[in-house]
Amino acid sequence: MFKGSLVALITPMRADGSLDEKACANFVDWQIKHGTHGVVPVGTTGESPTLSHAEHRRVVEIAIEVAKGRVPVIAGAGSNSTAEAIELTRHARQAGADAALVVTPYYNKPTQEGMFLHFSAIADAVDIPIIIYNIPPRSVIDMSVETMARLAKHPNIIGVKDATANLARPLHTRAACGEAFCQLSGEDHTALAFNAAGGVGCISVTGNVAPALCSAMQTAWAEGRLAEAMAIQNRLLPLHDALFSETSPGPVKYAASLLGHGADHCRLPLAPVAEATRARVRAAMTSAGLLN
Repeated sequence: MFKGSLVALITPMRADGSLDEKACANFVDWQIKHGTHGVVPVGTTGESPTLSHAEHRRVVEIAIEVAKGRVPVIAGAGSNSTAEAIELTRHARQAGADAALVVTPYYNKPTQEGMFLHFSAIADAVDIPIIIYNIPPRSVIDMSVETMARLAKHPNIIGVKDATANLARPLHTRAACGEAFCQLSGEDHTALAFNAAGGVGCISVTGNVAPALCSAMQTAWAEGRLAEAMAIQNRLLPLHDALFSETSPGPVKYAASLLGHGADHCRLPLAPVAEATRARVRAAMTSAGLLN
């Protein structure tokens, strides 16, 4: 069900920082019309740490309402509080999401056993497919392959968004969790290499502004047109570099604003991106053929 180019959606806002529901809806529709294979609202790229719970729920609902079953919706539902993660995951199911993306608990620094108990509690409480989001650079902790293999035995835990950028990891995960365990890259630079090591797609930041290219790259890879996929990868490389030249989602929200998808505003503590970053993003967008 979950494969190809899935996009970790930005949350479009107005210049004053308020949620722009119309822009959110238009953005989801634009993504689908440009070939995105699935949308992932309110992850880190969607500024989930600074959205209120009401805003979080509303963004998930908008994505589901607009998608109308055309593509899967994987709702961000993570928290460093297990009870809160259960509440957000329960809402995702009630709203009609196809799956929930649940990040490893940040700040608390749980042990491997703590992570096992956290995800088990969520999976026991809510009957929805759950994708583990393992992102050590933001969460500080790294779920081990052994812990993931234990969790993969739960019928509701069906895959991982792997943002480790460790290309040996999907090999070991496939060996430990089985080929049916859905492995999605969470790192744009290594998306194709991740597929070669056992992945089936990428939950992408770059896809916010280059949905057609990211989709075409993943489709070409899946259909065995490797040279075409690699050519698109090379075309996107400067854009990947630019979009991660400052803390995401600052650069990608600026890039999206250049295409008319909301303001470039990120909520504090993320600062407006520097002018040098803006120039780099504009140049990369132009080089990729996304701006005139």
